Amino acid sequence: MILPPVKFPYRPVGVLLVAGALVLSACGTRDDGARSVEPVTAVGTVTSTVTETSSPTPGETTDATGTARADAGLTPLGDADTTMKTLRPGPAAQLVTTGVRVGTHEGFDRVVFDLVGDGTPGWFIDYNDRPAQQGSGFPIDFPGDSAIEVNIDGTTYPFTLGLENPQIEPTTGPGPIVAGVTSGFSFEGRTQFVIGVNGGKHPYSVQVLENPTRLVIDILRG
Repeated sequence: MILPPVKFPYRPVGVLLVAGALVLSACGTRDDGARSVEPVTAVGTVTSTVTETSSPTPGETTDATGTARADAGLTPLGDADTTMKTLRPGPAAQLVTTGVRVGTHEGFDRVVFDLVGDGTPGWFIDYNDRPAQQGSGFPIDFPGDSAIEVNIDGTTYPFTLGLENPQIEPTTGPGPIVAGVTSGFSFEGRTQFVIGVNGGKHPYSVQVLENPTRLVIDILRG
């Protein structure tokens, strides 16, 4: 008998939940030394621990709270198309997804999955208009008219890292492409999400950013 994934009480450690969308300001520096500001909408969690990034992360900066913010003139990361994308996780990876953030930019929408733990994630990502919860097979409802199923590999249950489960509620996308993100929970080393999109299938790319670890999916409007 296959048991459904286990939900844990929601008392996240080291994170502050945001009810709804927060409008964040992204700061960059122009050639003349002046500061430029671009609004970015983030949904999910914001870390409360102060962290510093030792070197610039492509396409993003990190503020004093450790929250990733987009640089002005942000462009998509990686090569985008509509095909399935898969990569094995790093050796002995043990990661927990602590939050989901969604931003809209010129020409594309971005979904960021924040991760804590050891190692680098793998993934199995593809369009699937009938996504089902792993383990139970229950259908996963999603907004929009098409869905990208995101399976993050190399994950573990939060209690193995001494954390309580940051139960991630469904988010609403701010952009013209991403309608929202729904969690399918974790099961046997894989954490599942569904990105609901508007307007059919769009090209998308997948990248991992570090310090802190994030899985980034850019979805183009083409």
